[in-house]
Amino acid sequence: MASEATGIKPNLQPDTALAERLFDELRERSFDGVGITREAYGPGERMAHALARREAEALGLEVSADPAGNLHMTLPGLDRTAKRVLLGSHLDSVPEGGNFDGAAGVLAGLAAVAGLKKAGFAPARDITVIATRAEEAGAWFPTSYPGSRAALGRLKPEELQVRRQDSGRSLADHMREEGFDPDFVARGEAWVTPANTAAFLELHIEQGPVLDSEAVPVGIVTGIPGSRRLRQGRVLGEYNHSGGTPRRYRRDAAIALAELAVALDEEWARLEALGHRLVCTFCTLATTAEAGFTKIPGEATFMLDVRSVSPASVDAIFAELARQVPEIEARRGVRFELGAETGSVAAPMDTEIRQGLAASAEALGIAHLEMASGGGHDAAAFAAAGIPSAMLFVRNQNGSHNPHEAMRMEDFAAACAVMTRWLSQVAA
Repeated sequence: MASEATGIKPNLQPDTALAERLFDELRERSFDGVGITREAYGPGERMAHALARREAEALGLEVSADPAGNLHMTLPGLDRTAKRVLLGSHLDSVPEGGNFDGAAGVLAGLAAVAGLKKAGFAPARDITVIATRAEEAGAWFPTSYPGSRAALGRLKPEELQVRRQDSGRSLADHMREEGFDPDFVARGEAWVTPANTAAFLELHIEQGPVLDSEAVPVGIVTGIPGSRRLRQGRVLGEYNHSGGTPRRYRRDAAIALAELAVALDEEWARLEALGHRLVCTFCTLATTAEAGFTKIPGEATFMLDVRSVSPASVDAIFAELARQVPEIEARRGVRFELGAETGSVAAPMDTEIRQGLAASAEALGIAHLEMASGGGHDAAAFAAAGIPSAMLFVRNQNGSHNPHEAMRMEDFAAACAVMTRWLSQVAA
């Protein structure tokens, strides 16, 4: 898609006051006493979608929901047959999370479209703001991006039977309860395709400290990482008396696991020094319920999550894992059971859209940084479906997925301005 066009109005401004008002209402209506909770395919997400629908209708947008419940809010273009530009994110949250994760992308889309309308800008093609469903699947349903993948025709029928972690009921049941059609999803039909969509742009808070540390308000994402994950790793040793068992007779599962964790952390540092960009996280390291004072741990469990935009970097950590495990087993007298491996494929962001976003930021004098995403996002699902996709990050404070998540409105306004200028070019 073209990154520059002639005849662009210089006074195009996103309506960030609208977004700020909606952030406040979302916070008020989904505060759980600690943080923000908007359950996927549940009351919290339903409330947020109704709020977005209300505002879109007030703006005069065309509003509809697809069979999976994703909300589409469209500013019609002069050529209704042209491929549309799609922008947005999700409105669900993790339990006791923050107010900006996901919601910033939907409200940025509404702010940008409202600004175009106020300026009298008539796009050549449809611009649709999408509010996807259930992006925070890790907190609710154990499958990735079920809402966006359902719209793309890429959610497998068996995934409709995964159960929401708090209710124990299936994704299909929750879809039906919200008034949507899991049978459409099961047939693999697609609502959003490369044939009807020219590009997808997702604005999101960064979720990490890089932009804040570098004092840069906006990030342009180079790619969304792929991963290799072990969710059910175990180390089996031998329980014994902590006072009566000399070191040479011990089969300590906890120490063996700690040794593996340190070894992989050291390999991560070595790879970073060679220019690799990745993260390696032991999300849990724990002894079992049988452990206790005066006992040598006979069993330990762990979860391992390794991510990078580069598959070679992820594979390098797992190669070190494969080397370390038999050595530690022999040295410590333990046995590792790694369990089933899961993962995802990396999603590079579209080069042409990234260049257009950078040109827009430079034209507006907005400092920006090219960076890889650390977490997964709906943009990965759109990219995997063959739709040119990109992301803008907004600097935030205090991380994400926690009640202290923060975002300065001036940073959000800067990212919205970049989005609005880019839209005015690609839809001109």
